[in-house]
Amino acid sequence: MADLKLGVLISGRGTNLQALIDALARPAYPARVALVISNEPGALGLKRAESAGIPTQIIDHRDFEDGAGFDGTLDGALRHAGVELVCLAGFMRVLSPGFVERWHDKVINIHPSLLPSFTGLEAQGQALAAGVRIAGCTVHFVRASVDSGPIIVQAAVPVLPDDDAERLAARVLKQEHRIYPMAVRWFLEDKITLTDERVDIKCKQHFPEPVISPGDAA
Repeated sequence: MADLKLGVLISGRGTNLQALIDALARPAYPARVALVISNEPGALGLKRAESAGIPTQIIDHRDFEDGAGFDGTLDGALRHAGVELVCLAGFMRVLSPGFVERWHDKVINIHPSLLPSFTGLEAQGQALAAGVRIAGCTVHFVRASVDSGPIIVQAAVPVLPDDDAERLAARVLKQEHRIYPMAVRWFLEDKITLTDERVDIKCKQHFPEPVISPGDAA
């Protein structure tokens, strides 16, 4: 799928946006970010986009009386830019069912947990409170329910004995920056198929050794 146009939605620092910008600069990614939209006027990710010469737009959700108006404006901006795939990269708004349906199978998200566990905010805090030994992140297609939808790729990291939410989140974030560009590349190369809400990746797959946490105490 040559020169596919991406729209990236952000609310904050834009580190996953930067990971996508860096990946798309390589010849293996036949695409470009056509537009970056933030609902937060002060989002640092806007500066990342501007530095890369990418058009930006602020659509402040507080300027609208309801979510329908916000989502309608968002939809119009993406279509005007010719966007074909929407990437949520730390976008802290829940999209309406109508928006998700209009962009069915054309919106993906990165979430800092091994879905379907620990949806919503403070995923790392939830993981630590639950006492899990392995945490991670997930790229998935977006559906109307929060942090739901067919899973494309996941990465796992061990939870260390001295972890707090910040330390764990930092290690998970490094994996986010690896797998989000990976999922986008598969989409660009038309290697993703959906059957009954399950994703199949049409490529040679490598399965590393399992992550075991904690390791053998002997």
